[in-house]
Amino acid sequence: MDYSEGVAPSLHMRRRAPAGSAPGTLSVPTDALPVEMHAIAYSPDRCDETSVQHVEEIPDLLARGQVTWIDVSGFGDGTLLSRIGELLDIHRLAVADIVHTPQRPKLEDYGDRHLIVLQMARGGGGLAIDLEQVTLVLGPSWVVTFQERPGDVFDPIRHRLREGVGMLRKSGPDYLAYALVDAIVDGFFPVLEQLGDQMQELEERVLTSTDRTNLRDIHAVRRLFIQLHRVLWGQREAISAMLREGTSPIGRSVHVFLRDTYDHSVQLLDLVETSRDLAAAILEIHLSTVNNRMNEVMKTLTVMASIFIPLSFLAGVYGMNFENMPELRWRWAYPALWVAMLGIAGMLLGWFRHRGWLTRDDDD
Repeated sequence: MDYSEGVAPSLHMRRRAPAGSAPGTLSVPTDALPVEMHAIAYSPDRCDETSVQHVEEIPDLLARGQVTWIDVSGFGDGTLLSRIGELLDIHRLAVADIVHTPQRPKLEDYGDRHLIVLQMARGGGGLAIDLEQVTLVLGPSWVVTFQERPGDVFDPIRHRLREGVGMLRKSGPDYLAYALVDAIVDGFFPVLEQLGDQMQELEERVLTSTDRTNLRDIHAVRRLFIQLHRVLWGQREAISAMLREGTSPIGRSVHVFLRDTYDHSVQLLDLVETSRDLAAAILEIHLSTVNNRMNEVMKTLTVMASIFIPLSFLAGVYGMNFENMPELRWRWAYPALWVAMLGIAGMLLGWFRHRGWLTRDDDD
């Protein structure tokens, strides 16, 4: 899902099987990208990468006795995805959850297979972000990730596997699953930093301008943070379930690392809640600024009307066509009336200035 140009991503599922379909029915969108597969098999002393050209190569990859990470991108071939599920003994309901996006973040237990659904965020510049569902399936000796399209936040994981950095190559598939989940969670931090910078710019614009586009952008940002709050709340619950005894697919030795990821998810949720409150405050500032500008306009119009009320009265009196009006035949009546009108206007202006009614509120 892409958020840009003041339009927030949809909060609802875009793809699902037709109503009444059998459980596990795949509904592949017509615009989905072709399926591509890339595998990394590793052990403490080696790391092998390969591009999987045919799905039937998967059993041979798993038979090597190494921990294997298979990355699948693109959902353009439902038959191929179903075959991947068959070869890896992934429940057909889990395969349906993989394809029908976006799902809420969750953890599903299918015996010795565990389905982990998360949302991955990447910044696109300005107020544009991209949210994409990433599904992990953790098996006895392997992890499979499913993405809608190529491109992800997993490059640091690939680098650590290739270079043998850290514990990845010395650990099992549960540690790999933790590392992938941690990369997804940490990927939200630069996105929120980007949005924070844009929020600051938006706040400065609101303080100096009452342009209508400000209101549109504020509402768009609020909708975005509502979406992010929903996503991060679900991810926090999914990670919590991964730490829970009885449902956790992660070994106890990895729990200490996963707890750190859980803490990061809580921090992200706090940041989003704070940003959402800031967006509400910016909206109040905008409305207050608009009201203040309106008050300034109304004050100016009121002062002008107050000055012209007595002048209009005098003009109305001497505009009456009565015959017995003494001033009508007085030689200096016309200039005297102008002097009186200008004197009244001057006195009113002086009084208004003395009262401070001619001073702008932001000049006080």
